[in-house]
Amino acid sequence: MNFHDVFEFLKERQSGGANTVLVTVCGVEGSSMRNPGTIMGVAEDGTYAGSLSGGCIETAVVAEAIDALRFGEPRITRFGAGSPYIDIKLPCGGGLDLHFQPLGDSDLAAKCLQSVQQRAPFSVTLSPVCPQHSPGWHPTSYNAAEGTAVFGHWPEPQLAIIGHGAGVAALDRLAHTLGCRTQVYTPDDRIAADLESVSTEVARLKRASETGLLRSDPWTAFAFLFHDHDWETDLIERALTLPHFYLGAMGGSKAHAARCEVLRARGVSDAQIAAIKAPIGVFHSSRDPQTLALSALAEIIRTYQETDFGAAVG
Repeated sequence: MNFHDVFEFLKERQSGGANTVLVTVCGVEGSSMRNPGTIMGVAEDGTYAGSLSGGCIETAVVAEAIDALRFGEPRITRFGAGSPYIDIKLPCGGGLDLHFQPLGDSDLAAKCLQSVQQRAPFSVTLSPVCPQHSPGWHPTSYNAAEGTAVFGHWPEPQLAIIGHGAGVAALDRLAHTLGCRTQVYTPDDRIAADLESVSTEVARLKRASETGLLRSDPWTAFAFLFHDHDWETDLIERALTLPHFYLGAMGGSKAHAARCEVLRARGVSDAQIAAIKAPIGVFHSSRDPQTLALSALAEIIRTYQETDFGAAVG
């Protein structure tokens, strides 16, 4: 979820004339803080964006990246278990194969950044020759002997927060802290004004029937936070027909039973109704806005990580 920051850093430093290196986790042995495909960007002056561990090896990674720049060739280096650097260890006891790719005048970072900004799946192919950006998601592969790897990346999760009250603002703030995009739909003018002042994208609902305002893609989570459940029926019914990976709604078991009855009477299928996460969140009876936001966002991110978008999108 830090792809935007890393590729933006690389693009900006390249634009300023600096030599840069894209560092990618290719292989993981044992326990590790990061998964294959995680990236870090390093500039020739030692500045960097991204993280490949819990802070254990970043200094060594920067030094290795600068050395790769000196030779001007890509390389794969093992850190941790099995590494030639016996003085650099990962506390978790695992090992990481890191691919160092000097970018030169490559437009890889610019193309990847564009895909991230457009919320389009993309893939990066690493090789001993040059890296390549490809539109569309491709499954992960890594050949250590040949020094090649492919990593596909899905867009980051986007939250469509629909409701009124302090919980809307709390969830928006927490989502931004994690690096998620948000869209807020609310009839609450005070909340709308507060969120617009911090550049959140807000659509003001004047009527519950304004379902045409809703927008989404397969990487969108709908979070319904209405205390007055009369506001939500039309909007939930519409959201269920739009692309999304998650739909959750606030309210206890009695409120959800009534919600299901109304939706079923409108012709919403049992399968669609069963997919609604309610009460919303990983722990229920969350009565303060901050706890509600934490509970809902934890469930949303967990669902995002567990979703097979290859099947859901394809």
